[in-house]
Amino acid sequence: MSFPKITSFKSVDDIQSHLKALPIKMPFDSTVLSGAQSPLASDLSTACGKVGNRFSILPMEGWDGTTDGIPTDLTIRRWQRFGLSGAKLIWGGEAVAVTPEGRANPNQLMMNSSTQSAIESLRKTLVDAHVEACGGACDLKVGLQLTHSGRFARPNKKDVIEPTIVYAHPILDSRFKIADSAAFTITDDGLKKLIEQFVSAAKMAEEIGFDFVDVKQCHGYFGHELLSGYDRPGEFGGSFENRTRFIRKVIHGIQAETKIAIGSRISIFDFAPFTKGDDAVGISQSDGPYKFAFGGDGTGEGLDLSEPSEFLKLMSDLGVKMICTTAGSPYYNPHIQRPATAPPSDGYLPPEDPLVGVARQIQATAELKKALPYTTFVGSGYSYLQDWLPNVAQAVVAGQMADLIGLGRMVLSYPDLPIDVIAGNKLQRKKICRTFSDCTTAPRNAMVSGCYPLDPFYKDRPERKQLVHIKKDFVPKAS
Repeated sequence: MSFPKITSFKSVDDIQSHLKALPIKMPFDSTVLSGAQSPLASDLSTACGKVGNRFSILPMEGWDGTTDGIPTDLTIRRWQRFGLSGAKLIWGGEAVAVTPEGRANPNQLMMNSSTQSAIESLRKTLVDAHVEACGGACDLKVGLQLTHSGRFARPNKKDVIEPTIVYAHPILDSRFKIADSAAFTITDDGLKKLIEQFVSAAKMAEEIGFDFVDVKQCHGYFGHELLSGYDRPGEFGGSFENRTRFIRKVIHGIQAETKIAIGSRISIFDFAPFTKGDDAVGISQSDGPYKFAFGGDGTGEGLDLSEPSEFLKLMSDLGVKMICTTAGSPYYNPHIQRPATAPPSDGYLPPEDPLVGVARQIQATAELKKALPYTTFVGSGYSYLQDWLPNVAQAVVAGQMADLIGLGRMVLSYPDLPIDVIAGNKLQRKKICRTFSDCTTAPRNAMVSGCYPLDPFYKDRPERKQLVHIKKDFVPKAS
């Protein structure tokens, strides 16, 4: 199975002709406006204050903190580049664990009394860089993403999962070698303790100047898995009321202890886990009805946004009016979460044109935005658009399909893309992310994350040679 690479489309007519042939509609503007005329340059009122333009930097973790959860020079460099980007909303910075056992890797940042000062300096580095690039920061808002990695926690060794799971999952337990799911399932009392840890971390984030906290509920991590705990017994599983009890208590706790704004990055739909088939193309691991997908239609490969819509209405009623949408999980179905033609070393070739994956996220976000017009929505999944990202981004914002355009992988290679787009500068093609997935392959193989193909800083690091050898051994080709 193969699809034309997006780099093969050299003109507006070429790309528009291909987009029209897709099974799902992609918004696209033929002409990208600049300066004050650009929809992407307009400011926006949000729950955490005025945001100066429509670009947002998504959380980008580098696996490069200390084992004590403190930023290193690599972390500081990344946050500095976030500030230099010119984007006016920094959505969470990166995933910061609220408890040591909840780390996704031994080098993940943590928020506690020992790390608070270092994370305060990290935020200041970002703001100072933004002032340098833009002349001021009064319309810049910076959040901190708070997380527990759940079944994908690796707090002590990068290659050893030490999971905290919500319920037994017949596919994921087997795939990630969880032999005794009961031994790793968190109790209701454990959940109540974790609620306190999220609240404590939010208080510390407010104390050091963050404008909002993102309580993470995406990508198969703990908060996301709770939403699909249909079979979990007790007060935190089963019914919609029970499955949302944890986040409701976290929100109420933060609101009782702080005045900080609250947002959440949420996987608004999910599919069944996929794996590499005989021809290296991704295939579903579910051979029948699939009941574990929040926002899924029960088939394992389709959407039903009725429950996510109900959930976001609940979030709005609770006072959470900042949502960053994403989908699925990079661990078990990355083609719906971050579309690409080149998979990471543990991945598979896409079972669909990656543009379909981009459009699916855009359309799902647009449907939820229409239902909740007074909630601020940040969309994700745009990097695969590459040279055509500004055309789609402008159409999305102008069409009120999302309020802000979230940039993830793209910002690693091209941090100043927002400045160039809004100024009407010609895109710097040598810096445009081509979704080679090295930024994922590296941490999958116990290395720090970064853009090794395009960022000269990472290109010169010794890990680059290791990645070349790894990729030689993993060259999937579709039949």
